[in-house]
Amino acid sequence: MSPKRIFESVGPSPLAFDRQSFRCRHTLLGHPALELENLAGVVQRLPADNVFFSSGLLPKDADFDRAHVDYRTGLSLKDTVENMMTSNSYIMLRAPEQDPSFQGLFRMLLAEVEDLMRAQGVGTTAVDPMLYLFIASPGSVTPFHLDRYSTLLMQFRGTKEVHVSPAWDEQVVPAADLESFVVRSGSKVNYRETFDTTATRYAFGPGDALHIPFVAPHYVKNGSDDVSVSLSIIFNTRETARHLRALRTNHLLRSRLGPLGYQPTPVNRFLPLDHVKSNVERVVRRARRLLPV
Repeated sequence: MSPKRIFESVGPSPLAFDRQSFRCRHTLLGHPALELENLAGVVQRLPADNVFFSSGLLPKDADFDRAHVDYRTGLSLKDTVENMMTSNSYIMLRAPEQDPSFQGLFRMLLAEVEDLMRAQGVGTTAVDPMLYLFIASPGSVTPFHLDRYSTLLMQFRGTKEVHVSPAWDEQVVPAADLESFVVRSGSKVNYRETFDTTATRYAFGPGDALHIPFVAPHYVKNGSDDVSVSLSIIFNTRETARHLRALRTNHLLRSRLGPLGYQPTPVNRFLPLDHVKSNVERVVRRARRLLPV
């Protein structure tokens, strides 16, 4: 008998993966790693650098990367965990697979992600895979942002609305802003009203899973009924890793030659050119490693 799949009804076809967002179902409800009693221990056991917590009452245009700094609640982590129903708080755990209780789950999820990658022909090994865990008070908001990787998000407790706009829409995120974000220049990707006209809204509850494509803008509003617990596995494929390298090359070209009037062709417009830019970035990175300091 073949093992039970984690993700069921994965999109309109395997080729929709990383081309558009879609909802499916997952079969992990009841997994002991995701029970609140275990999560309370994981929050305490993970290194402090892997635990981010803030107010959950954020505007959707807040800076997602700085929310744990700009929107502190004044509560300790212990008080935040013990009062999630009433503390209006948001906790994000990076790489909970470092905890023994998540290691088996991570291996299962990674194996299935790599099956999906093979089905689409975008490689056989996920690049830099990692889990993120989110625990949020009722009504919490995850602000507008985008990610430098592909995501499969799974809901375990509570409800939420996830708003996802198509990737590569320059009316929502201009090419130069996307490039700056990818190179971690410190610039914020700003919310624009055009997002709401293009976004798809997914009502999301326990057992639901959602694919958010590489660099697809999104934000989340949790329901008012219960604490929300969700888990995502993030990763890059051979294709999205190539996009990342091309975006970094574009940023370099724009910063060096933009003052002279040169504007590089945005990434994902002409794939052969993206391949060239990707190879250029590899050569430059290799040369930097070889040069004496």
